[in-house]
Amino acid sequence: MDALLILGGLLMILIGLVLLVMRGFATSLLWGWACLLPPLTLLFIARHWSKAKHALGCCALGMIPLVVGLAVMAAQDPQRLEAIVSLRWLQPEQQAPGALHIQLNGHLNGEPFAPREGELVDGVLSLREGQDFFARRELIIRGLPLAEQGLRMDVLPDDQGPLPEIELSWLSPGQDLPEARQVKGGYTLHLGLRPEAPNLLVGDFHLVLPPQFETTLSGSVEVFHNGLRYYNGQVDRSVDSGDTVAFVLGDYLQRRFQSRDVQLSSPVPSVSGTHLMLDVQARIDGREQRLPVSLSKHPQHGWRVDDDQFAALPPMADQASAAPVAEHTAPVEPASSVDLRRDFSMARLLSEPRRFVNQPMRVYSEKGSAIQGQFAGLEQGQVILRQRLNGSGEARFAMPEADIVHVELIDQ
Repeated sequence: MDALLILGGLLMILIGLVLLVMRGFATSLLWGWACLLPPLTLLFIARHWSKAKHALGCCALGMIPLVVGLAVMAAQDPQRLEAIVSLRWLQPEQQAPGALHIQLNGHLNGEPFAPREGELVDGVLSLREGQDFFARRELIIRGLPLAEQGLRMDVLPDDQGPLPEIELSWLSPGQDLPEARQVKGGYTLHLGLRPEAPNLLVGDFHLVLPPQFETTLSGSVEVFHNGLRYYNGQVDRSVDSGDTVAFVLGDYLQRRFQSRDVQLSSPVPSVSGTHLMLDVQARIDGREQRLPVSLSKHPQHGWRVDDDQFAALPPMADQASAAPVAEHTAPVEPASSVDLRRDFSMARLLSEPRRFVNQPMRVYSEKGSAIQGQFAGLEQGQVILRQRLNGSGEARFAMPEADIVHVELIDQ
């Protein structure tokens, strides 16, 4: 209905403009050519109002259905209106860098389905169309047995037993919440997905649901199998996902403990906001470690660990070439097993501040007061400690070096 109103209004405006040009040529040849130029058209209207008023009346009548149609479209489908007004439909469609190549033919709930987002995580396949919080149309398949070699599954309508559960959802015009339908059997499904670097699953997709669902899809899909996204061959740290934060934590712990044997033991919660305070549990060189970590999302660099001053690990080739030399030298105690509390003092803290970053400690002043927290560094002759608050965020304390009479490391 909204499209008909808009087209009808535009047609009436076009008729009025044609009529105005015809009146201009009927007056004289020069006025006819003048009516084709917008500035001179206004001059013709002012000089020959009696001849131009009927054409302007037709244009004014066309504005009424045009405005009504745009208002209806803005209320029902604002994204469609934005696309029309911005004239993006005149530009050739370009594939965004790193976008998925999904080519499906068919319909979902009787409407064309062209998903641009897809992932298969924890046995759940999701194909999504639309960028809003609620997808315009979405297909979800739960209970898929993903293996290292990929996924291959064939389901026929007469198959019995535990089958993948299929869910359809769509957002109808004028509704704020999507409608959903679940299908637990009686469908045809073929999936043949193979892994492809860096974190993709690519292959064939074929789905036919019972007739009442009006859904038939066939073609090829490309989906992510985790929450990481890549840009120019590197992990995009600006993506808000638990897998991105886990990657940042793993890289940080490897550089902090100078070891590639790092395994996170605690799951990373869902990401929200631009700051995270986590109690990270990890197995490093076979030993369990637990330490609080503060992360922030920077506009240019994405997610980073606060106060991260640790150097990068040497390349694997350098480690391999250095191995024969180590056989003739005295054994070096691993950095993760060194007891930092041995010979610890205020003088050692001032001479090697980077060695004790993020280590829990307690400092005492001349007045007898004590502050406990994680060492955050030295700033303008002051020792900076930070403490986690009960809720979100942290508190930072500064004590001048001259006022400190004793400092000690405490257990994590």
